[in-house]
Amino acid sequence: MPSRSARADVARGGIPASPLPPRYGVDAQRFRMPQSGPWATLRDHLVQRLATGLTAAEVDAMLVAGAFVDAAGDPVAADAPFVPRSVVWAHRDLPVEVPLPFELNVRHRDERLVVVDKPHFLATMPRGDHVVNSALARARVLTGIPALAPAHRLDRPTAGLLLFTTEQRWRGAYQTLFARGLVHKEYLAVAPVRSDLELPLVRHTRLAKEHGVHQAFEVAGEPNAETLIELIAHEGDRGLYRLTPRTGRTHQLRCQLNGLGIPIEGDALYPSEIDVAPDDFTRPLQLLAAVLEFDDPVDGTRRRFETHRTLAAWPTHTAD
Repeated sequence: MPSRSARADVARGGIPASPLPPRYGVDAQRFRMPQSGPWATLRDHLVQRLATGLTAAEVDAMLVAGAFVDAAGDPVAADAPFVPRSVVWAHRDLPVEVPLPFELNVRHRDERLVVVDKPHFLATMPRGDHVVNSALARARVLTGIPALAPAHRLDRPTAGLLLFTTEQRWRGAYQTLFARGLVHKEYLAVAPVRSDLELPLVRHTRLAKEHGVHQAFEVAGEPNAETLIELIAHEGDRGLYRLTPRTGRTHQLRCQLNGLGIPIEGDALYPSEIDVAPDDFTRPLQLLAAVLEFDDPVDGTRRRFETHRTLAAWPTHTAD
């Protein structure tokens, strides 16, 4: 049975908090046992479950070392029986990652929120080959706050403002703001200028993205994506745009500008996908999340955060 303290530390929705602290800013992995199965021991289940990433000998070594723990944080015995619907946690080996030569900067920190200025090429969440090199992992290490969690996400190629909550109790309120479109967001982008395009304009389109396909597409049908597009500076056939999305679809800004015939500079996905080496940081996407503004859901104050970053292709301009 989990200890009283472990039972009290159950996150909303009935998911217990991990008894293991993050390692390098990365959470331990949670393994919930199925409701039934043919396994006599926990070890037998883990060997089958983890076969694509670990050998049986490696699972055995982790069990002997006490790497798998129960809800109270106690190591699971190597010969522990299989218990349906029980849960164990463990830290998995981290992938070998290409070093990212850019810093994550903290723009604001208080009791409830941490706002960072994310560089290009840094994923928001640990995933795939980008685990320690994720904004979440780096921000946890930088701030020393293990419960830090993102209230929204930015694409890995996009730089700029990213908001985290400091504790579970604040998470739902701020995530709901973003989910309901109650956060005013402004982006800066460098893209070609079309002399025949009348600006400013509001782009209304329907975006669709298929599972397993990297690109999103504008398709026929009722619009589900809306963006105010303004040209705020230009030099020859290149321009600096302010983009104010009123919805939050995947790749919305990149896809909509591409649909207008003005794809964002440095985009390796639009108008066509380009294979870029993992260690090639020479051509960042010229898209910057410049402003976040909202009424705080906890105390009602008006919050506004502005980036201190600039775009390499237009280094003289930041958020106004």
